[in-house]
Amino acid sequence: MSVKEITKLADFNAAINGGKPVIIDFWAPWCGPCRQISPLFQQYAGEAGQGVEFYKVNVDECDDISQEVGIRSLPTFMVFKDGAKVDEVVGALPTKLQDLIRTHATS
Repeated sequence: MSVKEITKLADFNAAINGGKPVIIDFWAPWCGPCRQISPLFQQYAGEAGQGVEFYKVNVDECDDISQEVGIRSLPTFMVFKDGAKVDEVVGALPTKLQDLIRTHATS
């Protein structure tokens, strides 16, 4: 599974209402912890099954999306299902991120 980039609010809304659970990495280029955990997010996405989709949102380029979901800290990983946020992990925490993906990739 590859990680796709979301650059427009309309694409974000389409993704979170698409029927499958989606896990989104909210990040910024200047954020050191974001750059540290990004390869792990890519790796975990590649290991997950087909039941979940993975996206990244650059909060500097998509402030409308980050305001919509209330991003306060980076990185933030959010899980959406049927348009609603159902889970999140705040911070570069590999074990918690892996648990989050395992939980929602199998549901």
